[in-house]
Parts: sequence; structure tokens; C-alpha cells
Amino acid sequence: MKIPSLLLRFPHCYFSRRTYFVNCHFTSRADLLCIESLGPVHHCPTKWIRSWICSSSGLRRELCQQVAPDQQIEGLPDREQRLVDRLYNGLIRGHRACLAEAITLVESTQSRKKKVAQVLLQKVLSYHREQEKLNQGKPLAFRVGLSGPPGAGKSTFIECFGKMLTERKYKVSVLAVDPSSSTSGGSLLGDKTRMTELSRDMNAYIRPSPTRGTLGGVTRTTNEAILLCEGGGYNVVLVETVGVGQSEFAVADMVDMFILLLPPAGGDELQGIKRGIIEMADLVAINKADGDLVVPARRIQAEYVSALKLLRRRSKVWRPKVMRISAKTGEGISDMWDKMTEFHDLMLTSGELIAKRRRQQKVWMWNLIQENMLEHFRSHLAVKDKIPLLEEKVLSGVLSPGLAADLLLKAFKDGL
Repeated sequence: MKIPSLLLRFPHCYFSRRTYFVNCHFTSRADLLCIESLGPVHHCPTKWIRSWICSSSGLRRELCQQVAPDQQIEGLPDREQRLVDRLYNGLIRGHRACLAEAITLVESTQSRKKKVAQVLLQKVLSYHREQEKLNQGKPLAFRVGLSGPPGAGKSTFIECFGKMLTERKYKVSVLAVDPSSSTSGGSLLGDKTRMTELSRDMNAYIRPSPTRGTLGGVTRTTNEAILLCEGGGYNVVLVETVGVGQSEFAVADMVDMFILLLPPAGGDELQGIKRGIIEMADLVAINKADGDLVVPARRIQAEYVSALKLLRRRSKVWRPKVMRISAKTGEGISDMWDKMTEFHDLMLTSGELIAKRRRQQKVWMWNLIQENMLEHFRSHLAVKDKIPLLEEKVLSGVLSPGLAADLLLKAFKDGL
């Protein structure tokens, strides 16, 4: 291989008038020349140059952009830079006030605050990756989604379950999602008031959030809130959804384990084999199995065990379990945690947990794209003025909804 004499004779030369090679190490690989920098590179916007590769077509840079987290806030005003630094430093030190403020920033719909929130999330994500490397590549927290119909006792269960975990020296974060009114847009956010003991625990953090019209029982920023909670040092993150039906299970695409909580009068065996939320559950818990409801709870448990056998397994190492618990008396809560840790260990050992998290990130990215595309579509100049007119024609019966949608989409594409 012919090595360019310029590089061999002048290892301290300028390249493209910007990069200054200092203490370069030259190695050959196949028909390529690899130049690895052993020190900092001057006159370069990035902090380090990892490697340069020389091919027959000339010198080509590869894997050289390693932007430091502190460089990602360049371009922000000083006030916003100080805000990002303050929230980030407080978050990784475990300050709950900074965690609460960071989640509020992420939930904001203002365009400027959304940009600042993304800068903060990138810094937390970099810190998250560093901590996972120190943890031998293992996840920092156990993400658990909890769903079920209204009246199943989700908040009562979290109160009992969370207290048990904090007594065992775990740090527990609860992201409770409340439905928003379809008329006023407001939300009660009352789940925290039903967790009085847990809300006073210094090893627990409870954050209620409104859905704001998002379907699936979660909010559009629940995924980001999970990341912030993990950055704050919480090793068990519980996501409580709104009271959902058979097809609302978006939380399953952002947690490690999805638990379905049901009351003893949750339906018969036919209810259990309906596709949707049942087949996404990793564990089904029959709550309120105490007093006069013990016998109905046993019957429902047996029926769901039979029903789950008819569903296709989603994991090679785990078959969904059905348990009876009582959040009121605490019976079965400890055994349920044992099953949950068994699930976590099996999924982690088999590699399914890491693969699942990677798939979830991709799914959530496309979900956000779809949501943001609809928002951009409504606010586009070529569409915004036509929407009221076409809506009026649809209401009066002049145009069909399908034709009106086609006209709006055509106007949107022509305006791009």
C-alpha cells in the first residue's frame, strides 16, 4: 500500500486548514491507512479526533465527531444554559425539586421550552449511557407498567407495593397518568392524594400528569419522564395508566414488564382471551382478594390461567402468570415482587430485555413523528385556512369526509 508521503513526512501538518495532528499513531488495515490521535486536536470544533482513514480516493474522516455533552448547549442564551446546567446537576444529585422541574419542562408544549428540554434530555441520556457502562451494560432501573380498568385498585396497590420496596432500600418513582376532560381539557390529578404514606417517603417520588388527549393510557412525554427518573437515581419506575379498556396498552411499549390489575369481577374466561390488553400482559394480578371476594378471586384466577394458555407466547423464557393479591391487607404483594424479579432476571440473562428496550425506542420515535406530523399539518399555511371551509362543507353534507381529507392532503403536499 502506498502511504501518502505528506502524512509520513509531516505528522504535524495542517489538514484542510482546520485540523492539527499531534502525536498521531499510524496503522494500516487492509488497503486503508488509519491515523489515530493520541492527544487533543487543536483548531477543531470537537474535543477529540478518534480516527482518520486514508483511501485511494483521498483522506476521509470517520468516527471523528464525538461531541461532548457540554457542547450541545452552545447557541442557547445564557439564561437557558444556566437552567439546563442547574436542572442537570440537581437531577443527577437526586434533588426531587430539580426532577419535578425537569419533567415540567419536558411536558411543556411551548416550542422554545421543547428545544431546551431536548438539550437537557441529551445530557441526561449521555449520563445514562455512562452509568450503564459502569453497571456492566445492565439497565439502571426496572420499568414497570401498571394498567387495568377503573376501580381495580391501582392507586391502593401502588401505595402498598411502593412502601414495601422503599422499606427494602429501593428508590421508587411513580408516574401516575390522569385522564383529561374532553370538554374543558383539565385534569384532576388526584392519584397522589390517595398515596398519602408513599408521598411522604423520601425514597419515593410521585408525579401525576394529564393525558392531554393522548390515547393509550399514557402521555406523550411519559418515555422522557422515565429517563429523567432513572437519571435521578430511582431504580424502580412504576407507570400507572388511566383506567383503560381492551385496546389501550401503549404503556407496554415503554416498560420492561407490563402488569394488568383486575378486580375479582373482571369477567369470565371469554373476556380473558380477547385480543388486546390481555395478550400484552406479562403478569395478571387479581386484586381485592380478601373478605367475601376471596372465592370470586380464585375463580377468576383459574379462568385467566386457562385463557392465557390459548394465547401465543411473546417471550421464549417467560410465560405470563396469574396471581391473587390484596392491596388492602398486603397479602401476596411480596410474592408478586418475587415473580417480578424472576421475570427481570430471566429477560436480562436471555438478552430479551435489552432487545425489547431497543425496539421500544424505535416504536416511540415513530409515535412522536406521527403526533408531530399531525400538529404540523394543522398549522401549515396551505392547510390552515382551508380547514374551517372544508369542515363546514362536510357538516353540511356537500363533501364526504374522505374527499375533504384528500383535498387537505393535496394542499399540504403542494405547499411543501
